[in-house]
Amino acid sequence: MRFRAHDTFFIRKGWLNKGMRNVQYEPGVFMGAAGNPMDVLGIGANMVKALRYWLQAVGLTIESKGGRRTQKLTPLGEIVFHNDPYTEEIGTLWLLHYRLATNKTDATAWYFFFNEFRPMEFTRDDFVLQLSNYIRMQGEEISTRSLEDDFNCIINTYVPRIKSNPQKVQPESNIDCPLGELGLIDIVNKKQRIYKKCTPKRNSIHPLILLAVILDQSGGKKEIRISALQNELCNVGKVFNLNIISLTHLLTRIEHMGLIKVIRTAGLDVIRIETDMEFLDCVDAYYASINQLMP
Repeated sequence: MRFRAHDTFFIRKGWLNKGMRNVQYEPGVFMGAAGNPMDVLGIGANMVKALRYWLQAVGLTIESKGGRRTQKLTPLGEIVFHNDPYTEEIGTLWLLHYRLATNKTDATAWYFFFNEFRPMEFTRDDFVLQLSNYIRMQGEEISTRSLEDDFNCIINTYVPRIKSNPQKVQPESNIDCPLGELGLIDIVNKKQRIYKKCTPKRNSIHPLILLAVILDQSGGKKEIRISALQNELCNVGKVFNLNIISLTHLLTRIEHMGLIKVIRTAGLDVIRIETDMEFLDCVDAYYASINQLMP
């Protein structure tokens, strides 16, 4: 488990491109191989630390464990950097969110929020109390301050500042996190600081992105219960905040593409996988499909 590794800095627009580009040019950039990382990346020391963390937390890079410490792009990072280096496509943002929300090791608070934390409406205290109890059950103890900082970072990740602090938002500001576009968290009561989990707009999730996650979580099974898709930890229902109506709509779209078959029998609704594609194949297919739509 890992907490507050972001040093209170959430992902800023342009950060991930800056990180991927420099890692491609010099794998040891964060360790000073290309000079002072603050000068090379153009951000402060704590932000350098945060960016180094975020690149790994969202699954774009992996860092060597022994010998000369370097980072390199993951297979997903290679595809994203080639097709959407500025992480502007909504499908890219869903993929990064998926990797983050299932990263139990390095982004434990994010994993807990989307997979284990059940309240639809909540305050910071609600979340911190339940997360603290979860940590104790794992035999560990983390300071309340660190858990509060993680909660604040989660809110800043998914709630655009135009909603939380509209008076402080400048048109040219890049301080928002790109994942705020996903619509997963909203404010219920700003004064009392009550928030809620939101079901995203159903058409904001491309069918191939949903299928990529389903295949990634399938363990190679060709038949999967729809209830498992909605309720199992790290599956699409949990990490994308999908209710059964939105999930069914998206599964129907995938079925129309000929990639799955929805089978409804007495008391047991399942999908049957009708494709040999795997996670990265779906990601490639997603980018190929949106590139075809470009003039």
